[in-house]
Amino acid sequence: MIIAVGIYASLIIYNSFSLFVIVVILGMLSIYWGIRQLGQTKFAQEFLFSQNDFQGWLSRWQKINGSILKILPFPREENTPATVNPDVTAYSFDRLVVCDSATIAQLLIANNFHFENNCAILSITGYPQSIFDTTMQMLRRNPDLKVYAVHDCNPRGIGLVHRLKTNASWFLNSEIAIIDIGLTPSQIIATKRGMFIQSSPDSAQAAKQLPQEIRQSLSAEELAWLESGKFVELESFSPQRLIKVLQKGIAGSRNLESDDSNLLLVGDTGNDMYVVQSFG
Repeated sequence: MIIAVGIYASLIIYNSFSLFVIVVILGMLSIYWGIRQLGQTKFAQEFLFSQNDFQGWLSRWQKINGSILKILPFPREENTPATVNPDVTAYSFDRLVVCDSATIAQLLIANNFHFENNCAILSITGYPQSIFDTTMQMLRRNPDLKVYAVHDCNPRGIGLVHRLKTNASWFLNSEIAIIDIGLTPSQIIATKRGMFIQSSPDSAQAAKQLPQEIRQSLSAEELAWLESGKFVELESFSPQRLIKVLQKGIAGSRNLESDDSNLLLVGDTGNDMYVVQSFG
């Protein structure tokens, strides 16, 4: 606005080159400081339109132009167990990716991440329900299984690893290694740009009610970040970036005993838990 209105006023109304230079400098400085603020993790942002607005625009576009073939519908619960060939269930997987939402699990499956990386993909909610029990039976056959946790950076997502370690439906009293890919507050604090940070009072309240076991695994800076109400959703990243981050996390943890500076060991009893220090 400063540049557009200022240039018009300086050249058309006042015919002043000095005023034109001042306006351009002020406008460029405003843009610079605005971009710099967006790149800092202490600033929360807001959507300029609601989810209902977006759905309305999408429905109208599809009505005029036809359906979008590659857009994913909302994940559906299929409680009827799928029939799996016994020859297949005799095998297991070396890796498991657990997402904190069915939406992200669906996205990875739709992009054939499980085929290309030879891993199983499940959500903490049990998606896909039709093969969940069968997949877990196969996974428990492998004592060298590695589990990769992928979650939003909010109080619910931060608790994903804790649920995997303490829930009998998952890996209670198991010695398997769990690698927390992210998102974690430390990753966001360390990243200077590319994060769409939101804030809400509900998230702040939920952060203050986190169990003590989870709070102990977080630094004071991370707790302060969460308790301020800030959060980041995985859906704010493109599918390409999510897949790239996961592939990098899996590749960097193939040998957990190696000196990989990108992995941080947390805890030394029961499940070994590793945290990936950067998201990207």
